[in-house]
Amino acid sequence: MAPSQMKCRSKMFAVSRCMMLFVLGYGPVFASVPRERTGHSGHNAGYTSDGKQLPIMVLMPMNETAPMSNIGQGIHPAVLLAIQHINESKLYSFSLIPEIYDTECDNAKGLKAFFDAIYYGPKHLMIFGGVCPSVTSIIAESLEGWNLVQLSFAATTPVLADKKKYPNFFRTVPSDNAVNPAVIKFLKKYEWSRVGTLTQDVQRFSEVRNDLTSKLEKADIRIADTESFSNDPCINVKKLKDNDVRIIIGQFDENLAAKVFCCVYNLNMFGSKYQWVIPGWYQGNWWEQANSTNCTTKKLLTAMEGYISVDFEPLSTKQTRGVSGRTPQEYEAEYNRRRLQKGLESSKFHGFAYDGIWVIAKTLTRVMAILRQKGHKKIQDYDYTNKELGEIVLDVMNGTNFLGVTGQVMFRNGERMGTIRFNQFQEGQEVKVGEYNAIADVLELMNNTIRFQGVEPPKDRTIVQNQRRNINLPLYSILSAVTILGMFMAGAFLFFNIKNRNHKLIKMSSPYMNNLIILGGMLSYASIFLFGLDGSFVSDKVFETLCTVRTWILTVGYTTAFGAMFAKTWRVHAIFKNVKMKKKIIKDQKLMIIVGGMLLIDLCILICWQIVDPLKRTVEEYNLEADPQGRDIAIRPFLEHCENANMTIWLGIVYAYKGLLMLFGCFLAWETRNVSIPALNDSKYIGMSVYNVGIMCIIGAAVSFLTRDQPNVQFCIVALVIIFCSTITLCLVFMPKLITMRTNPDAATQNRRLQFTQNQKKEDSKTSTSVTSVNQANTSRLEGLQTDNHRLRMRITELDKDLEEVTMQLQDTPEKTPYIKQNHYQDLNNILGIHNFTDGKDGDISILKNNHEQKPPAQWGSVDPSRTSTEPIEDINSPEHIQRRLSLQLPILHHAYLPSIGGVDASCSSPSASPSVSPQHRHVQPSFRVMVSGL
Repeated sequence: MAPSQMKCRSKMFAVSRCMMLFVLGYGPVFASVPRERTGHSGHNAGYTSDGKQLPIMVLMPMNETAPMSNIGQGIHPAVLLAIQHINESKLYSFSLIPEIYDTECDNAKGLKAFFDAIYYGPKHLMIFGGVCPSVTSIIAESLEGWNLVQLSFAATTPVLADKKKYPNFFRTVPSDNAVNPAVIKFLKKYEWSRVGTLTQDVQRFSEVRNDLTSKLEKADIRIADTESFSNDPCINVKKLKDNDVRIIIGQFDENLAAKVFCCVYNLNMFGSKYQWVIPGWYQGNWWEQANSTNCTTKKLLTAMEGYISVDFEPLSTKQTRGVSGRTPQEYEAEYNRRRLQKGLESSKFHGFAYDGIWVIAKTLTRVMAILRQKGHKKIQDYDYTNKELGEIVLDVMNGTNFLGVTGQVMFRNGERMGTIRFNQFQEGQEVKVGEYNAIADVLELMNNTIRFQGVEPPKDRTIVQNQRRNINLPLYSILSAVTILGMFMAGAFLFFNIKNRNHKLIKMSSPYMNNLIILGGMLSYASIFLFGLDGSFVSDKVFETLCTVRTWILTVGYTTAFGAMFAKTWRVHAIFKNVKMKKKIIKDQKLMIIVGGMLLIDLCILICWQIVDPLKRTVEEYNLEADPQGRDIAIRPFLEHCENANMTIWLGIVYAYKGLLMLFGCFLAWETRNVSIPALNDSKYIGMSVYNVGIMCIIGAAVSFLTRDQPNVQFCIVALVIIFCSTITLCLVFMPKLITMRTNPDAATQNRRLQFTQNQKKEDSKTSTSVTSVNQANTSRLEGLQTDNHRLRMRITELDKDLEEVTMQLQDTPEKTPYIKQNHYQDLNNILGIHNFTDGKDGDISILKNNHEQKPPAQWGSVDPSRTSTEPIEDINSPEHIQRRLSLQLPILHHAYLPSIGGVDASCSSPSASPSVSPQHRHVQPSFRVMVSGL
């Protein structure tokens, strides 16, 4: 034997040296070493030569001062109870003897205990135990060299799942990684496809996190953020919130769990919008024992409310009798009775230790049967150098399958396929809400017990629900109804205009142009229906088509209606502002050409727009908004627009053209504001319409641009502007015609001559003009002269009345007026002067003027020689008096009334003069001459 091998036999040889030699290949050196009893064994008896007692090496911390010693002490009653039940079953030909070695949860002491058991103890067929991860991993790595198989009941570290490094290691307790498939199943249950992880920077938790990451990727669940921390988790928790992580899977111990939930409370990451998933192996009331934060217990409980904890199920909840012939509940009652008798605390691993002893018993029974079948020697004859025995034990262990108190016991690559339990923290305590069966891959949730703080489970992210800012249906319905009424009104006006097109009143107002105004109004009305249709009514493709259609309809309708009005206003302006005094006739065909030219410009702009840069549907998104109904979603409003790449340029062209057209119309309306044409009584109303349309279009365009983000307001304003402009225009153009046709249908034929009225509220020079027909209208200058002539004739009539009164006074009271005063003479002279001016204006010489030239002014004041003041007064009804009165009244009637009733021409100075006789050859009757000379 080599010297190095001899050194390992010494009890005092360093454990680290022995481990090094084992790794180098000197492991099985204790096979031929005589056994010595150690003080580490709980049961010092070896196995008998007949094989009735088989020793099992039990490695776990038993010293009360050692970490995790409570686990070892808590499972001891379960181990003894399992051996008792095995012996009582009488199905096994041997009795298991547990040889307990205290590892004290220390690597050096654990290795020393292991080697002491190999050197001094009996030949152990299997190793049972392994609580502390570090000690267990060191020993498990060396088992292959000793051809031993280890079965652990408490080592959950994921490191031991590496079969290349630990091929002879098994465990009845699920590893920490065993909860990951259950978590995946739980996430899929609630359709959470986006999660985040918060991991304590410790190897145990990092390994679980790494395994979870790989499983999440395979399950197509995205990890939005992965955070690790050492001491202060608040920064990492805030990063999770900033990344909108709503489902957080935590891996940390209970000491840091209190800090985590304190940060959760401060950052308001709890409640109906968040779900925390943490380990479930914390001690009871851990938040009180581990709370070293500034948060009070009340705050921690508030933040913790609703979290889900995941851990393995210590005992099966099925009331099914297992391999021991007892239900899990019956076994637990016996265990607690034994534990309480010894005054020990319960361990969550006691069920796994109980099932572990049954695994060893069943494995050894099966191995002994295989050896007998092969005709090999007994199991007691094998030592640590027998590789065949080790392989048989491994094969039998992998085939283990029975029902234990912890559920179905079976291994997959050395890992226990157990049951995972889901608990939820509700009102200060954890409540079981479901479990996951790893063998069947089934998750069973108790729907009556799991409670979420919201009306539904939290969302895995801020659910952004796109919400179209559409036009309100009642608003659209109301405006559409008003629009339909407007179209009916336009249709009624069209029927009226066509039916009465041959009537003088309608015919004189250009019925064809009126039809164009109605047609343009109806097109404008129709565009309102298209402006109210958005994505809530039609598809995206149809909406894009409507963008072009409604633009064309509104543009053509506007130009047709108001272009016709502008043309009619231009005709009035052209006639009454003609300074050359020439006869001017503007027919409807010329107006149609004007409107057609305007439409041609519109079509050119629209066609170029459609070809070069057509309108398309664009979507404008706005900032997120909270759900008004309080749901766990965020609203992202969006609005559909009809736009293109160069929208500003095209709108500028259209607005510039329409603006110039509107300015031109306003100019014409202002120039013809005082023109009133009874036969064409719509010129004034057209001017009013142009003003209204211009103002409303400016206001509507500005407000529509400012309310771009509010479709209801924008649509309402646009619709009201169109309705108002179209309705006002149609009513101003056609309502006066309807009223005139109803009240005075012959008004157009009563007077074919031009009539002019004076505005009493303005200056006398501002007068109105009337014409019989636009096609036969005279120039404005001639009309002004005729107006002055008419006014002066009316003045003459008034002066004639004054002359009659003065004359009657002179003739009726001769005794009181011996002579005419000088001022009376001056008045008569003025009257005759005005009369002569008027008659002279017409080329006539009045009789009074001739008499005035024949008699000197002095004779007006003289008295007839045949009559004296002393003579008695003659009878007033005498023939002489009557003749004198008629000689004065007839000329007055001649000048005042005959011209107005269509008798003698107003230019004649004497009623007896024939119209055929020229003014130079007219003569005055002798009676008139006597009357004048008598005066």
